[in-house]
Amino acid sequence: MSFLIPCPHCGPRSVYEFRFGGEARKRPAPEADAAAWAEYLHVRRNAAGVQTEWWFHRAGCRQWFQAERHTVTNHVRRAFRVEEETGRDAL
Repeated sequence: MSFLIPCPHCGPRSVYEFRFGGEARKRPAPEADAAAWAEYLHVRRNAAGVQTEWWFHRAGCRQWFQAERHTVTNHVRRAFRVEEETGRDAL
C-alpha cells in the first residue's frame, strides 16, 4: 500500500513529493520566556494516534498546508489550507 497525502491544491500525491514540517502546535507569545520557547522548539508529543502536522508540497504546488495523520497507520484523514480553518494557529 502506498502512502498518499491529499494535497489541498493538487490532490492525492505520493509522500515522496512532500517535506514533513512537524507537529502543528500553538506558538508562545513573542514575549514568552526562554523555557516556553525551548519547549515549543524542541519538545514533541510524538503520541500514537491522530495529530495535526505541517506539510510542504516541494515537488508540486510548493505550498504549506496542514494534515491530520494517524501516526501509526499513516492514514491521512484530511488535509487543508490553514487559512480555510478558523481557530487554527499558523507558523
